[in-house]
Amino acid sequence: MLKFWGRMSSINVKKVVWAAQELGLAFERADAGLHFGLTKTPTYLGMNPNALVPVMDDDGFVLWESNAIVRYLCAKHSLGNFYPLDLPQRFHAERWMDWQQTAINPAGRDAFIQWVRTPLEQRDSGLIARSLAATAPKLGLLDSHLAQSAFMGGGQFTMADIPMGCEIQRWWGLPHAQTPALAYPHITRWYTQMRARPASQGVLDLTLA
Repeated sequence: MLKFWGRMSSINVKKVVWAAQELGLAFERADAGLHFGLTKTPTYLGMNPNALVPVMDDDGFVLWESNAIVRYLCAKHSLGNFYPLDLPQRFHAERWMDWQQTAINPAGRDAFIQWVRTPLEQRDSGLIARSLAATAPKLGLLDSHLAQSAFMGGGQFTMADIPMGCEIQRWWGLPHAQTPALAYPHITRWYTQMRARPASQGVLDLTLA
């Protein structure tokens, strides 16, 4: 049985759950992290020494790192579709998955932490402002890409759409004044398609926590 550990308030857990649902896989998920605890226990650290979520156990094969789990599931269950066989197409998708983790996610992290996880009286407006300023050009780059591409990896839905869909869900759920549909029409078009996918239900329709 495929099993995940991690709370659904985690962007990284959302990725792997959405991937499994897209693939029509039966799975179990156990809450872990933040107030659920578990991640510092010896058993959990034996699966993931980083003490982070998610962790996947696929009939004895244990894997951590959310984008790696998405890649694994898509390669195993959708080779040539969600996980492209053509190398240029595959690594075009891989590139955007890496960019989600190394560029746009770090840029927006402080705004998310301050607005969602930090009590009002403790918030640092400077951190929020710098995070907004760092994220704006990344969103502009993404919007330009989606002006020329129906999906993140090209003309069809692939593994690359899953991490970015979760990233945009988190960013657009924040209380900034910007109107995404006006500022980023191509992201809006694409993200509307992502939210309409049946497998994204229970993931992209969640409120932030």
